[in-house]
Amino acid sequence: MREGKGKQGIKAQETRRRIIEAAGALFVEQGYGATKLQEVADRAGVAVQTIYFVFRNKPALLKELVDVAIAGDDEPVPTMQRPWFAEVTSAPTAESALAALVSATRRTLERVAAINEMVRAATATNPEIRDLWPDQADPRYTVLSTAAKSLTQKPGARPAIPAEEAADILYAVLSPELFLVLTRDRAWPPAKWEQWAYDTLGSQLLAAKRP
Repeated sequence: MREGKGKQGIKAQETRRRIIEAAGALFVEQGYGATKLQEVADRAGVAVQTIYFVFRNKPALLKELVDVAIAGDDEPVPTMQRPWFAEVTSAPTAESALAALVSATRRTLERVAAINEMVRAATATNPEIRDLWPDQADPRYTVLSTAAKSLTQKPGARPAIPAEEAADILYAVLSPELFLVLTRDRAWPPAKWEQWAYDTLGSQLLAAKRP
């Protein structure tokens, strides 16, 4: 019985993953408002009733899509409790902390930047989406602010730079909008963006190296 339930659970998880992937592709390609759930079902290879059963409605599917894109999986683990963030805060130097942060941000933005843009556009014309994320502190800024506080206290950080200023600089350079400008609009490979972001942030946040 346990084995059967295990297989059933794996199958349900796979169905959920296919629906989320199909929704992500179609919402970005066509726009949230223009995409019908039947189209998502067709691409995912499921009945449309399955989508309603698993996610209840279209806004709930969108929220799950965003949450999974940010995290990289569907595990209920907050960002600041994930291994990559621990790597940033436990790094021995500001240089290694910044390298870990930029690398992790690249992986996140490759998943979420285009979705973030789609959500912004959808929110303007679909009032129900606003209720998915009630007014609260920007979670991206919260994460980067915590990273900045840690980084500015490590050996090799630029002397006397306030953590709040460091957080603002991280927030700007590591933004989804700027990532899309360079990787999509200007066709930079993500690896080039990662090196540029590290170099740019390093000039602002790391102590100048002695010749």
